[in-house]
Amino acid sequence: MLFFSLLAFIVFALTMFLTAGIMFFLFNSGILSPQGNFVGSGVKVLLVVIAIASIGLGVVVSFLIGHIPARMAGRLIRGLNQLAEGKFDTRLPERGMSIGRDVSESFNKLACQLEQSVQSGSDFINNFSHEFKTPIVSILGFAKLLKRGNLTEEQRMEYLDVIEEESGRLSAMATNVLNLTKVEHQEILSDTKEYNLSEQLRRCILMLQGRMEKKHVTPSAAFMEYDIVASEDLLSQVWTNLLDNAVKFSPEGGEVEVGIRPEKRDGGDVLVVEIKNSGAPIPEKDLPFIMNKFYQGDTSHASEGNGIGLAIVSCIVALHGGSVAVTSDESATTFSVTLPRGH
Repeated sequence: MLFFSLLAFIVFALTMFLTAGIMFFLFNSGILSPQGNFVGSGVKVLLVVIAIASIGLGVVVSFLIGHIPARMAGRLIRGLNQLAEGKFDTRLPERGMSIGRDVSESFNKLACQLEQSVQSGSDFINNFSHEFKTPIVSILGFAKLLKRGNLTEEQRMEYLDVIEEESGRLSAMATNVLNLTKVEHQEILSDTKEYNLSEQLRRCILMLQGRMEKKHVTPSAAFMEYDIVASEDLLSQVWTNLLDNAVKFSPEGGEVEVGIRPEKRDGGDVLVVEIKNSGAPIPEKDLPFIMNKFYQGDTSHASEGNGIGLAIVSCIVALHGGSVAVTSDESATTFSVTLPRGH
């Protein structure tokens, strides 16, 4: 609105200056008298010419200046129509006047977000279909083998174990997808309260004690007592997923370390929770994507897991106004979760 008001002001100003200049010339040359005594027979004609010239200049200037936003609006409309047709790679040139660049930048950001959303949706469907189909095929195959009979007791138990394991995998996947969908569409936290974060982490470690003992993984949890104002249920999912990940990728006889430290940030007091595990590092090419839904560095999908846990972690931490960082090298992989204390 300010831009078009400025355009109108420029047009009127130019017209005014032209009229004033002509009138000054006429008075200065004696054709018109300050007392209103007209000299010369062509004064009326000159006044008509001045009026027509002023109007003509206003029209020309308005057309030339108005053509710029018209072209800009035309490009924007064509771009929006292309987005409506599903051409999400459409981009507008970021050049010209300041307002034109701002509009183009905003449009390009919108188009980029739409393109990423469509691609994410497509990847989600493809990965979910793969992850969901694999255990079903296993269950179906082993169920058919059991139905045929003529199996030893050892074979029968082995097939039942596979069916049980794959069924549990399906159940965990469904639960994770439901949790992810819930937190992705959640905008505010309604169940926050002050509680002991240190005690919560200890409980989560105890919940995974059985898995740790099976792999002979040693937990280390030496930290002070810290309180936080947050959603206890949601953060419990964060620690469970991160600890489960740490145990999963620790080598036999490895170690999982959990630590908490307070820090001062620009936004106030925060707590940084670090969960570190020994073992093979995460490839550098995978680090930017590990928080994406269904992303797995092991493209064969042979490793345990379905690539949803870290996406849940990222959403929940972001919902609390925090951040997640990961570092990985030959010595260890560390996930650092930074959360505002909320006091």
